[in-house]
Amino acid sequence: MESANTPRVVSTNIAQPTEIQWRGKTEITGIYKRPKALGVYLTPEGVRGDTIGDRRVHGDIFKAAYLFNTDNYPYWQDLYPDLEWDYGQFGENLSLAGLDEQKLIPGSEYQLGEARVRVTIPREPCYKLGIRFSDPEVIERFVAHGKPGTYVQVLESGWVRPGDTLTLLKKSELGISIAAYYALLFSRDKPVDQLKAALEVPFLGDRKRKLFEGMLAE
Repeated sequence: MESANTPRVVSTNIAQPTEIQWRGKTEITGIYKRPKALGVYLTPEGVRGDTIGDRRVHGDIFKAAYLFNTDNYPYWQDLYPDLEWDYGQFGENLSLAGLDEQKLIPGSEYQLGEARVRVTIPREPCYKLGIRFSDPEVIERFVAHGKPGTYVQVLESGWVRPGDTLTLLKKSELGISIAAYYALLFSRDKPVDQLKAALEVPFLGDRKRKLFEGMLAE
């Protein structure tokens, strides 16, 4: 049910292939997203027409689209006033006002425009964000800010347009939020109950599962 606190899509964004230089090599990236005013079409395989530079770390079925909170933009604009700002700056496909990682639970299902999506895992910044911001220190700052946005799995394809809402359809019973999951990755405090809850998340992948199991065994 939609309420006054329901996240709302402000911008829909896709990227054209862009060449970057990294450690002496030329790579293709899709982090340079730009607004597409008429909306984007979500599919289980990803956002139609978008560029994914490295499918080993982006773009599997549990990372079909990336959502980020526009309420965070003023914080980052203050830190980087000389950048040319527009939505999609963080490589997000969907820029939403009111997206709160503390309220997002992995496995929860939402209506998002015409599409039906499932929240999966938070975004972890990589070196390409540093290139996008022309500052490698942005990665550490992004981690410290603790508001990473979230990836979603697309259960039913459909158009998403500015003005559409992210409306809860089915709440997950998992005992961990996207924010808490993200904190486990980077904070020194590793609560046992949160580690156990994280291991119940079905979207972890083998590497993350081994990481959390190792943390629990410490």
